[in-house]
Amino acid sequence: MAAAGYYAAMRLEKMAPMLPRDTSLVEWRVEKGLVPYEEAVAFMEARADAIAAGAEAELVWLLEHPPLYTAGTSAREADLLEPRFPVHKSGRGGQFTYHGPGQRVAYVMLDLNRRTPDLRAFVRALESWLIAALAAFQIMGERRSGRIGVWVVRPDKPRGAGGEMAEDKIAAIGIRVRRWVSFHGVALNIAPDLTHFGGIVPCGIAAARYGVTSFRDLGIMAEMAEADAVLRQTFEPIFGRTVLA
Repeated sequence: MAAAGYYAAMRLEKMAPMLPRDTSLVEWRVEKGLVPYEEAVAFMEARADAIAAGAEAELVWLLEHPPLYTAGTSAREADLLEPRFPVHKSGRGGQFTYHGPGQRVAYVMLDLNRRTPDLRAFVRALESWLIAALAAFQIMGERRSGRIGVWVVRPDKPRGAGGEMAEDKIAAIGIRVRRWVSFHGVALNIAPDLTHFGGIVPCGIAAARYGVTSFRDLGIMAEMAEADAVLRQTFEPIFGRTVLA
């Protein structure tokens, strides 16, 4: 199913590759257990500096966090409705989001000088990666102008006041770039507790027809390891070959 869905996505989704200009490999690391947010940020900042200095290889770091909220650089205080979990100010772009068990966070530390030093192109490439990964599970993820991340149309949910189709966000993107090395990254909802998003206005989007979904919410009972394998498979045609760290 994964391969068939992936190649279908390649036909439907206009690829936005950011392949490196050399043959060095991107390290791929999958963390076991829950990683505290502060530790993850400290590690990313140090690794990004080392990548910029040419002292370390690029890295994609897959992990889960304990339940928490993060506030991006555009976060509005009013969008923190109920601080049920610790709130962390983050240097990434975007507004409020939730991280917790059952959500695959992929922190992407890439040297865009080796590819294309273009922030918009990088975000589009991240969206293409997520859309391709979702397609492997027969989930039709789509990008939306003015709404960063990946969305799923929900004809089973009430429409908007003007008859607009309901849509749910299944993957969020929030990045930071320093010396053209990226850090922070993407968050893909596999099976988190979706009620935890109720403490915030996710990504600042409050319209009733916009919500949050996950693989499990859509009836896809995927294991985290299965999602990880597909994320790696679909990453390589866009960003380059990987090696397990």
